[in-house]
Amino acid sequence: MALLRIVPDNTNIRFVRLRGIAFLLTFILTLASVALLGIKGLNLGVDFVGGLMIEAHFEKPVELDTLRRDINRLNIGEASLQQIGTNNNVSIRLPLPPGDESASQKVVKIVQTSLSQQFPNVHFERVDTVSGKVSGELMRSGIIAVLLAIAGIVIFTWLRFEWQFAVSTFVSVAHDVLVILGFFALTRMEFDLNIVAAILTIAGYSINDKIVIDDRIRENLRKFRKMDLGSLIDLSVNETLPRTVMTSFSMILVLGILLIFGGDAVRSFTAAMLLGVIVGTYSSIYVSSSLLIFLNLRPKAAKSE
Repeated sequence: MALLRIVPDNTNIRFVRLRGIAFLLTFILTLASVALLGIKGLNLGVDFVGGLMIEAHFEKPVELDTLRRDINRLNIGEASLQQIGTNNNVSIRLPLPPGDESASQKVVKIVQTSLSQQFPNVHFERVDTVSGKVSGELMRSGIIAVLLAIAGIVIFTWLRFEWQFAVSTFVSVAHDVLVILGFFALTRMEFDLNIVAAILTIAGYSINDKIVIDDRIRENLRKFRKMDLGSLIDLSVNETLPRTVMTSFSMILVLGILLIFGGDAVRSFTAAMLLGVIVGTYSSIYVSSSLLIFLNLRPKAAKSE
């Protein structure tokens, strides 16, 4: 039986020749992501801002302005509404009421009773309550976790290879993270702890993909000392391309199915993972490897085992 080959053997794609276009695209994506974060910001979930969050599923699409006006008439605080996935699913955010947990439960009961009277078939998917102190701690912990993960990846790459590889790794991983953040700023999808977990997972996935390519580059640096660096990088990327494409294709296939059929509960997480796999594969092949040319990598820089 013939084996399925997504990438033919002995491919000879000139990736380095496209580095100018790749760097320009990377710069545009990074700049756009930073601009979106500065202008629109992230739609932070209850995990990070505190408050009450009620997810309601309506039988028919509802007008957000009308629904917001009706909830505000309950005198329980300014409501923030957002449609999730379809027009039938609405996320309702409310500030925490003064008092203990019973006060929060009372507010939730008031909202649910009011909506049930107006929309008899409404179904409440989820109710979350996070205090302001806890949300602040979660925000700090999430930021520290991402920064430590990136720092650890860069340090490991420096010790494993050379400083040029560490710099290219930092640029690649930072680009991947910023693009994901920009995507969430653009789409206004809720950014919560699940997305932080997705970012950390993608950082690990990206470095795994990149180290395979870097290891082959280092091997070829010792094997072909007189080869032009651009040609050597092309050779190394092409040699690892079947593995890279097969791994990414498998991930995209699974995540694509999960995005379509997984439901609203995992949609944001799955979208972050799917985008991260695509962007991470692109940056590993086109950005981080070609960046070694500008960092003046030389055969003598390759460490022996």
